[in-house]
Amino acid sequence: MEITIVEERPNPLLHRSEVRFEVAHATAATPTREQVRAELAKLVKAPKDRVIVERMRARYGTAVTRGDAHVYETAESAKATERAHILVRNGLKEKVAKGPAAPAAAPEAPAAPAAPPAEKKE
Repeated sequence: MEITIVEERPNPLLHRSEVRFEVAHATAATPTREQVRAELAKLVKAPKDRVIVERMRARYGTAVTRGDAHVYETAESAKATERAHILVRNGLKEKVAKGPAAPAAAPEAPAAPAAPPAEKKE
């Protein structure tokens, strides 16, 4: 897996640097988001918890994946700025379950009424 930074531009308003990258993976499958985050962190010389992979798109029939990432100045600014589902995808936040919580012990269903005794024919 070889990562090339195609474009890098600073965004001082959001305290981050926006990176467009390309991953060449000729002999392997599309790399995971975690693998790409680790390699990007090495390239931009930043801790992994400040690197957020926004999206990755593999083109059909090629061994090249293109994507966008944000490298924040602090981990706190990353968590404050990024959308919740992106933080979940990058492993920086736990997924929150929607809807009512499942009860720990569900009440048992009432037993079916017993059949009336069979009448005897005489």
